[in-house]
Amino acid sequence: MDGILNINKPTGMTSHDVVGKVRKLLSQRRVGHAGTLDPAASGVLPVCVGQATRVAEYLSESGKAYRATLVFGIVTDTYDAEGAVVQETDASALTRQQIEAMLPSFLGSQMQVPPRYSAIKLAGQPAYKRARAGEEIMLDARPITISRLEIVDWQPPALTLDIECSKGTYIRSLAYDLGKRSGYGAFLRNLVRTRSGPFVLSESITLEQVAEAVERGEVWRYLHAPEKALEYARALVLDIETAERVGHGNAFSGAPEQAGVNARELARVYDQEGRFLAVAAWDADRSMWQPVKVFAS
Repeated sequence: MDGILNINKPTGMTSHDVVGKVRKLLSQRRVGHAGTLDPAASGVLPVCVGQATRVAEYLSESGKAYRATLVFGIVTDTYDAEGAVVQETDASALTRQQIEAMLPSFLGSQMQVPPRYSAIKLAGQPAYKRARAGEEIMLDARPITISRLEIVDWQPPALTLDIECSKGTYIRSLAYDLGKRSGYGAFLRNLVRTRSGPFVLSESITLEQVAEAVERGEVWRYLHAPEKALEYARALVLDIETAERVGHGNAFSGAPEQAGVNARELARVYDQEGRFLAVAAWDADRSMWQPVKVFAS
């Protein structure tokens, strides 16, 4: 059983909990998720099964999308509703126009400091564990890109935003930074991931649906092909001889597909029957495609 399940993670479960549930339902050991969601968040969580676990790293390359609700006038130590309140301010003077004026400065490529209460490891230990132990820690800023910030609703002091961003973006940090810029502070009250890579919320399924499909013997209906994780990449179709060489991990010529290829660009590799063979990366020095993950020989 190889493929990707587009799971709608419920609130209250960790991403690891979801993986454990799917592993048990499918009686499969090779199960993993792509892109952690906090327990308090819900929405799209791609879960990879079997051979598809090998493409999990590519799933977030085309970015993510969220619907987030922020509340101004309150700051918590975790930047979300799970934390302790560390600041309260009357935000009744804040207007939609002021928020609209702030948003453009948060668009584009930038550096973002992750929350202290995050799973990022410091000296081998998750930052949140060290923070809970009372340590004063500061995480280094990381490069991110936010491509869309659109106001969905403004019911003072609550703001709902639709967000599109790169992998590695912390919406909790965005909430904190918006609050700081406003002068009133803010925390993230609710978060739903509406897209992760090619997977969208409207096409997601619940764990209950997976369980029902198992009983009917129809889980295959919900399994997406592993190569869907790379649908943003170009597709290369090889002749029989070249396909056989790729099956053994050998590089192959890019002509005529090499025009306009960027260094280390990825491609999906197929044989003439449409069978997914490998993920290949462009080797600019040799002007060849090098298989980096082979799925069939």
